[in-house]
Amino acid sequence: MHCRHLAARIAQEQNPITEASGSPFAVTRILSVDDFEPYRLFVVSLLHERSDLKVICGVSNGLEAVQKAQELKPDLILMDISLPLMNGWEVTRLLKNNESTRHIPIIVLTAHALVTDRERAFEAGCDDYDTKPVEFGRLSEKIDNLLTVRKS
Repeated sequence: MHCRHLAARIAQEQNPITEASGSPFAVTRILSVDDFEPYRLFVVSLLHERSDLKVICGVSNGLEAVQKAQELKPDLILMDISLPLMNGWEVTRLLKNNESTRHIPIIVLTAHALVTDRERAFEAGCDDYDTKPVEFGRLSEKIDNLLTVRKS
């Protein structure tokens, strides 16, 4: 799909979904954080394959990620690590140390694929870790696992 069409789809998803949680039409609201717009658009296109997953906002830097997470209270955050203004480790630490956002599961999506990167993600407070390029089936399973744990 062409990036312009995906950008239009993101624009449509900028407002939070208002369905009541627990309803049969509940949608998992996702904040996508990645400084590389084409990759953010790619992730959005993957997530649109499931009608219960909606990117409510895509942001490109760490400061905006913190602001949007506090404002929108998404159900889940997909977090890149290499971000301008504040890296993903710092953003995660801030969100996990904040009473109003600590419950939000964070999945790191990064090109940093060393074992030490994975360890660092969990030390920062991330709930799961995945490497780029993202495989939709694997990511979808991680999202489902985190949301199941959160509901129990």
